[in-house]
Amino acid sequence: MEHFTIATVAEKSPDFRRVLWTGEHTQLVIMTIPAGGEIGEEVHEGIDQILTFVSGVGEAQVAGEKKKVAAGDLVVVPSGTKHNFVNTGPNPLVLYTVYGPPEHADQAVHRTKEEADAAEAAGEDEPPTE
Repeated sequence: MEHFTIATVAEKSPDFRRVLWTGEHTQLVIMTIPAGGEIGEEVHEGIDQILTFVSGVGEAQVAGEKKKVAAGDLVVVPSGTKHNFVNTGPNPLVLYTVYGPPEHADQAVHRTKEEADAAEAAGEDEPPTE
């Protein structure tokens, strides 16, 4: 059994992205977006994403709509939808997200957005194929 006190685990992680668990159909990832930072505009084809915010404040940009987000908020991003999440506060924006199916390499850890982008560009952040 996998068990996480997810808000505590997410709050303790300084990493931009850390994959906590990967299953056949879903993946659990925690993220910490620094003040002034963002996830970066993206589209996941064939992958739904659910993001739950643990601390900090930010702006969700989904399908051309913008909405403020804070601790306790949840945002759903359906497959094929352009999205970005921006930290608009002075403290880190901390969240956990579930991808279905998995989006990242199992157990991937990216300390910064730049490291995450480089791993993706190099093909080193591919989800498991089986």
